[in-house]
Order: sequence, then structure tokens, then C-alpha cells
Amino acid sequence: MDAEWAARDVAKVVRIPQDSDDKYSRGVLGVRTGSVLYPGAAVLGVEAAWRTGLGMVRYVGPAPELVLARRPETVTADGRVQAWLIGSGTDAATRGSDETAALRGILEGVVPVVVDAGALDLAPGSAAPVVVTPHSREHDRLRSALDLEPSDGSAASVAETARALGGTVLLKGATTIVADPDGRSVVVRPGVPWLATAGTGDVLGGILGALVAASFADDEPEHLLELAASAAWLHGRAAALAASDLGRHGGPITALDVAATVPRAVAEVIAGL
Repeated sequence: MDAEWAARDVAKVVRIPQDSDDKYSRGVLGVRTGSVLYPGAAVLGVEAAWRTGLGMVRYVGPAPELVLARRPETVTADGRVQAWLIGSGTDAATRGSDETAALRGILEGVVPVVVDAGALDLAPGSAAPVVVTPHSREHDRLRSALDLEPSDGSAASVAETARALGGTVLLKGATTIVADPDGRSVVVRPGVPWLATAGTGDVLGGILGALVAASFADDEPEHLLELAASAAWLHGRAAALAASDLGRHGGPITALDVAATVPRAVAEVIAGL
């Protein structure tokens, strides 16, 4: 049976800032997400990244004015980063050649990349360390690109994808499965069913990007599997907290509600709750 990720595991990953830290040593995440059709994905991912706790977010995608309206502390100039988040709110079918070249450049770099949605088709063959975050249909498309049969949804299937890809796979679903190329896999139980709503995947991408950037700002970063599983756990816990604010049976929440509650989930982990 695959290991189930828990708060005690997340506590080993969450980086608590020290007096000696500055915005660069706390981690810088580069974000290239969103599109004309789905600009909100960029806002949600950037919001979630800031809420998770890191030193800086650099946003270099379209419609930066929307991101700045929500999070004015975001930097919209290119520069040094410890991780990238790409693909959320984009569609490979409508992606232009210039954007494809820019994404390939990121994937040919040395810093880790969280690859979501419309950039998943570019992940195979990546030189950079990657974490891909597909849902079930995207997972099957990725497996097809890797010459694999459709997934049966099992941890073994996700591990097979990770081996073929040479990267870490976070399969989103009612129960999240994370696997890496070494054959390790863990499961993350869902927070609440209220989490199944538009935009929450973009929030997960921001949480994961922030954890990766903060970890890789250190000399000895955590493995990507641990970071991905911890992101999924915090995502689910934030959703549970947001829903519970509406009563003991929960209630409707939005993606921004989840992002806004991430600091409480992080604080619980730090406090050992």
C-alpha cells in the first residue's frame, strides 16, 4: 500500500524564514501562465504562491495589469528565479510559436519547473527537473505522447508515467497520487468535495511553485516528490478550512477562498496542529 502523506510530512518541507533571510534567500518563483482566454489562472496562481510563503514572485505572462491589481508586490520583470510555474490557463492548440519557444527555453534550463495544463505537451524530453500536474484526461494525453497505454488511475500507472517522463507526476483527482522516476509513490487524501471547482488547480500550481522555489533556494533542497505531495496536502487543508468557516457541514467555496486560506494551513503545520 502506498504511503499516505500527512501534516507531519508537510512540516518537514515548509521552510520557516530566519532572521538572516532576505527576499532572494526565501525563494523566487517565476510564473508564465494565463492567456487572453483564461487570464484568471495567472491571478490565482500568483495569489496562491504569495500566500504559501516565499520571497518574490516574478510574473512574465500576459495581462500583468490583472496580476498587479490583485497582488501589487509582484515583480513583472524577468530575472533570477529558483523555480518556474508554467502552463496554467493556457491551451497548446492555440499557443503561438514565440510562446512555445519561450516555454521550451524554460524547460531547457537548470531550475525546476512545475508544468501544468497547456504546457504539458512540452514536458517530455525536458532537461530541467519537472513536476507535471495533470488531471486524468491530461494524464492520458501525456501517456500517449510517451507511448504508454491509457492509465488505469492506479499508483503503479502514475509511477510508470514518471519513469517514462523522467520527472515527478502529481495526478489530480478525488485522491491525489504523486510518483517520481525512482518508483516512489504517495497518496494525498482530499480536503473536501467543495474543492472541485474551477480555478483550484491553478491555486495548487501556485502552492507547489512556491514550495519548490523556497526549497531550491537552499543548498540542500527537498525532493520534488515531497514538495508535490506537501503542496497537494496544503491545498486540500486550505479548502477544508475555507469550507468549515461556513458551518459544520461546510459550504460553497471559490478558488480565491482556497488561496486566501493557505496561510492558515501553513500556520497549522508550523504550530504542529
